[in-house]
Amino acid sequence: MKYPIFLNLKSQRAVVIGAGSVGTRKTLSLLETQARIVVVAEHIDDILKAECKNTDVEFVEAKYSKDYLVGATIAFAATNNRKTNEQIYKDCQELEVLCNVADEPDLCDFYVPAVVKRDDLQIAIGTEGNYPAYAGHIRQKIEEIITEGHGRFLTELEKLRREVFSRISDADKRKTVLGILAGDKAFEVFKKNGPKALGDWAEKIISEPED
Repeated sequence: MKYPIFLNLKSQRAVVIGAGSVGTRKTLSLLETQARIVVVAEHIDDILKAECKNTDVEFVEAKYSKDYLVGATIAFAATNNRKTNEQIYKDCQELEVLCNVADEPDLCDFYVPAVVKRDDLQIAIGTEGNYPAYAGHIRQKIEEIITEGHGRFLTELEKLRREVFSRISDADKRKTVLGILAGDKAFEVFKKNGPKALGDWAEKIISEPED
């Protein structure tokens, strides 16, 4: 069983070996992380380069070499050569670099989950690499339930959380208030009447005197 985690890759070296459809997808998915992305492939399509225009992605058009993994935090092996992918995995183990090999669950230190993303709200679904398509199916179902409104609601909750911490000193009451503000009633107020109404409603909750 893998340990679920959201990984902060800001300023970390992330290496993608291979620039086909899988490598391209991995590269584009890394852009928002602000990682130092390095793409290594013998041929890199102009379309991928265009997609990464005005970014700091480093493109290296060359055969794979272990040297490109030095200093990396994570690596994605996405070449169309199984032996090369296996070698990348072995090199990553030696260098203590987390590695994901496309379509090879047994050669993965981590799996990339199916993700529902609504602004800062992210829900990840994994199947231990056993059936990624099923994770995608579950994602579609969750997307029908978790809307863009939930993402905007979280943005307002972040503001309210800061307000709660600045005004409520008692830890138990703070926990109770935070729970109320994250509940269904608060979301309904926000959904029907917007941020200001939520703020007014939350003020009544926050302002209740401490026991």
